[in-house]
Amino acid sequence: MHDGAWSCKAGLWNRYGPVMAARIDLTLDCADARLLARFWKTALGYVDEPPPAPFATREEWLAQFDLPEDESADDAAWLCAPDGTGPRLSILRVPEPKTAKNRLHIDIRVPGHGGPEERWARIRAEAGRLVAAGGRVLHEFDGHHIVMADPEGNEFCVAAASPG
Repeated sequence: MHDGAWSCKAGLWNRYGPVMAARIDLTLDCADARLLARFWKTALGYVDEPPPAPFATREEWLAQFDLPEDESADDAAWLCAPDGTGPRLSILRVPEPKTAKNRLHIDIRVPGHGGPEERWARIRAEAGRLVAAGGRVLHEFDGHHIVMADPEGNEFCVAAASPG
């Protein structure tokens, strides 16, 4: 019998056995959904999520909601990992601007093997790739992680995964 402690590899257990966690999705408010979708697809290696069955397109799916005339499929994007793992990322246009630091942010993890210099080189290379995609560096914590922002200022970090 498991002692009930959380283990990322073993899962969560209670006295009856393994407990399945609910799937989580992340939602990001924005001014330009297409701009952020392009960035986050590059950053995460995600793809456009197909529309739910039985709909052939997102436009067809959205038509069922009777949206106001000034709203369209370009006001949102739904992204997912190509293999279906990981959280889905919904990107939704909202009228109000971002006014404060995010209370929740994404960490992008590069492989954690090797020595400190090798890990830091991978972190810096990934940050460079994301700058080329439209992100910007906000602060470097030398040797540990880099705080960045996407094209609309949403903060995220680039760091190394735990070795092993």
